[in-house]
Amino acid sequence: MEPANRKLIRPSLTEVKDQRTPNRKEGPKKSMPPDQTNAENFYYLKQMQSKTPMTIVLKDGETLKGVIEWYDKTCPKVNRDGELGLLIFKSNI
Repeated sequence: MEPANRKLIRPSLTEVKDQRTPNRKEGPKKSMPPDQTNAENFYYLKQMQSKTPMTIVLKDGETLKGVIEWYDKTCPKVNRDGELGLLIFKSNI
């Protein structure tokens, strides 16, 4: 008996390379940066802890001087020397 003429089936070298190293363009996409970086919170906390004297300029041009006592999502509370403390809406600054 003569051996049958068999053809070896194997992938080409380029097919093997494509399977081992995925194309960078088709790889996983970068995620979007976070919506909230907490930079504003860090800034307020730093100013409150060091009791930094602040000058706040309102939209109408009025200036207020004082120290930020606390803040929330919509407004900081500013303590002023010899005057009443104020809650100032961020939209007015």
